[in-house]
Amino acid sequence: MMDGEIGITAGAIWQALSITGTTTLPELKKKVDCKTPIFDWAIGWLAREDKIAITRDKKSFYVRLKDTLS
Repeated sequence: MMDGEIGITAGAIWQALSITGTTTLPELKKKVDCKTPIFDWAIGWLAREDKIAITRDKKSFYVRLKDTLS
């Protein structure tokens, strides 16, 4: 089922960010190694749940986990 695949990918994204910290979207996608629509949906899910912050710097978008202590 698609929800399961998105959830697994969201977990992989979370794990990758917890290890590497802030990273660009292309670097993160390479680390997670999944299909484009699933990756995009998982990023959207995490953003909607307010678990990640996405910022733009010139030509790149950077992703990081939000501080869970606040």
